[in-house]
Amino acid sequence: MDENLNFRRMLQIAADCDLPVLLTGESGSGKEVAARELHALSNRRNRAFVAVNCGAISAGIAESLFCGHVRGAFTGANREQAGFVRAANGGTLFLDEVAELSPEIQKALLRTLQEKTVTPVGSQREVKVDFRLICATHRDLRILIEKGLFRQDLYFRLAALPIQIPPLRERNDLRSIAQSLWQGQEPLDEQHFKTLQSYLWPGNIRQLKNVLERYALLKKHGYKLESIIKAEFEQCKFSLREPPPPKYRPNVREISEEIRNCSGNKSHAAKKLGISRGSLYYRMRTEE
Repeated sequence: MDENLNFRRMLQIAADCDLPVLLTGESGSGKEVAARELHALSNRRNRAFVAVNCGAISAGIAESLFCGHVRGAFTGANREQAGFVRAANGGTLFLDEVAELSPEIQKALLRTLQEKTVTPVGSQREVKVDFRLICATHRDLRILIEKGLFRQDLYFRLAALPIQIPPLRERNDLRSIAQSLWQGQEPLDEQHFKTLQSYLWPGNIRQLKNVLERYALLKKHGYKLESIIKAEFEQCKFSLREPPPPKYRPNVREISEEIRNCSGNKSHAAKKLGISRGSLYYRMRTEE
């Protein structure tokens, strides 16, 4: 099965259940977009979707933000706050950069997942909660577990249904992604798509979005998409083209034949040809 279709199929399958989902993939590859799509496909679509960037939360206030607090729980607590977990009750709680959670919050989250309850700061009363949990990270949690930085028992709770989001260079839907991101008055044409497809986009969808937003702003002032992308990659010192070629460089005909031999599975075809999946997609695009 095509890897791009595979991860989308997994999102559809995940939408039909309530298992916790762990989205993994490179930074900027669209993990939050996938989480929102999963929520929109689920039976919780009409309830809240609460997105939390775990890397932006101070350890000192994390418990209050997650579990909520009662009035008078600490200095400045002038009123009761529900917290992220109760705000997502009935809906979906999305924890982005979940690897950044402090040990204390990891412990609290594990208890919440086990007991289906949350205890606000300053209260002894447990409050029942019902939410779908989706987490995302670009880091390998298994390595963090080995280093003692992430709880193994929590990992197995979060990764009940792991889904890998492929980087943009390995996807075959760049055209549709670009169209969905484009905010210009005039539609993108074939030359635009050809230009976009000639780059590997190490910053993934986030980088593509930034470039398209910049082009939409500067286009009316005479700037070309090619010059904007060139400046983007030169400034960031990213490689513009495919990495140094492998010893064997199959042509499009050979690639297509191997894909047919592998029943359409591009990952298997790339492995048999001795090239990366990203190189396979790249060569098919640039030699069409």
